[in-house]
Amino acid sequence: MPDLSAGVAHRAGWTGALWSRIDETFEAILRHPFIIGLTDGSLDPAAFTHFLAQDSHYLRCYSRVLSLVAAKASDPQDTAMFSRHAAGAVEVEIHLHTRLLGALGVDPAAVATTPVSPTTVAYTSYLLATAYAGSYTDGVAAVLPCYWIYAEVGRALGARGSPDPRYQRWIDTYAGDEFQAVVSEVLVTADRIGAVITSSEADHAAEHFVVTSRYEWMFWDAAFRRETWPV
Repeated sequence: MPDLSAGVAHRAGWTGALWSRIDETFEAILRHPFIIGLTDGSLDPAAFTHFLAQDSHYLRCYSRVLSLVAAKASDPQDTAMFSRHAAGAVEVEIHLHTRLLGALGVDPAAVATTPVSPTTVAYTSYLLATAYAGSYTDGVAAVLPCYWIYAEVGRALGARGSPDPRYQRWIDTYAGDEFQAVVSEVLVTADRIGAVITSSEADHAAEHFVVTSRYEWMFWDAAFRRETWPV
């Protein structure tokens, strides 16, 4: 099994404190057979197709969540940034997923009718509830793992590559400079927020960061198992 544990460079500020809470979760993600299978080419294409179908459902909801976060921002620049990212999440679904599904020989229309899995329902419901009922800080902390973990997974996998061009295309998207720049922008924003909130606000928001980081592991695990509803 290849060693993907390249580690995340230490960050100061609030984001550094947040990441310190999920070190073990991130290492578990890198060790997961879904992630390993992307780099060595052993991942069952059916599991990858399942992942793309659920990711389509997820990104549609994530776009709405980012819009909620944008609406709660007091800084107009934050509102503009998260609004752009909300639109970008839909663009990823349309462009990247369409290309990947075509390479897998799967009709995107058929994927659109795939039932939403239990883990996808749970994860998206948690994000929506947090963004709607929580503070702006809570919302930022809840959406941050999807940005940051994908960037770090992309960085780790990008260093190794994949023998499967379909998986390489997915890796290149998240290892690429464009996505890394988007994530850097959000991290700077989060650190700016973290510098002015109270310790109790920071601790409360950090719990959301930890939970959604765990959901990231669960999302890949559900795809690997091709999770369906048990009844």
